[in-house]
Amino acid sequence: MKALQDLSLFVCTAEAGSLSAAARRLDLTPAAASAALKRLEAELQVPLFVRSTRSLRLTPEGERFLQHCQQALQLLNDGREAIATGRDVVGGLLQISAPSDLGRQHLLGWLDAFQALHPQLRLRLQLSDRLAGLHREPVDIALRYGTPPDSSLVALPLAAHNRRVLCAAPAYLARAGAPYAPADLAQHNCLCFVLGDELHDRWRFWREGHELSVAVQGDRVSDDGDAVRRWALAGHGIAYKSALDVAEDLRAGRLVALCSEWQTEPAPLVMLCADRRQLNPAVKRLREFLQQRCAGLTP
Repeated sequence: MKALQDLSLFVCTAEAGSLSAAARRLDLTPAAASAALKRLEAELQVPLFVRSTRSLRLTPEGERFLQHCQQALQLLNDGREAIATGRDVVGGLLQISAPSDLGRQHLLGWLDAFQALHPQLRLRLQLSDRLAGLHREPVDIALRYGTPPDSSLVALPLAAHNRRVLCAAPAYLARAGAPYAPADLAQHNCLCFVLGDELHDRWRFWREGHELSVAVQGDRVSDDGDAVRRWALAGHGIAYKSALDVAEDLRAGRLVALCSEWQTEPAPLVMLCADRRQLNPAVKRLREFLQQRCAGLTP
């Protein structure tokens, strides 16, 4: 901001009555100070000082200009202080995109509690399992499961160790029996999830260092994670859901975990944003808040 530096030099010179003294105060060389003053006078097309070998005094134009410069610099300084103060304020509009199931089950209540702590904050929530285009859409942050497909996004972990859970309702298990191992899923009605054009119909498991990928099928497919969970609760089949989504259902016995001796697919929950400069106080505090809530929910 060379123009701002030139104005500061002019005001400092007028107050000190000496260009060299002003240069020392602003940590400038005499040559740089002289060049800045000449640049400012050339831009204004008037002399600001009457110079002699022993003195330096303002011209009438310089006196008039000095008043405006002092006011302008004070306003700029006030603006800097306002920004510095506002850096710690959790307020303004925060636009969030979140998965449908996590959003409806947990996030709505969590955000109510977060806003109660920060009443100056306004929220705009988009519930969708489709990954929002953070570079194109009016979204500040997105909560998503798994590794983001766009490596340019900033990904902050919320529940890094979250995994999927193979589960079904007691009513389904009473009718169809429980799979003894993941390979038995081929004989069961599996409730599948589709994201974009990709159908998640190959479910992966690990045991003793070996990976098993099972092709599954069923009579219901949805691009909404909440619909898949509701189908499972209604006893329509077996689901492969994020542990965060079904934690309370498992605790209450509405769903039963299956093949628990097998390790399931990782499903880390992350907070995504397009640029680290978006990590304002609201985003940072929300991340800490959600990390605590997820830790209390994970089975």
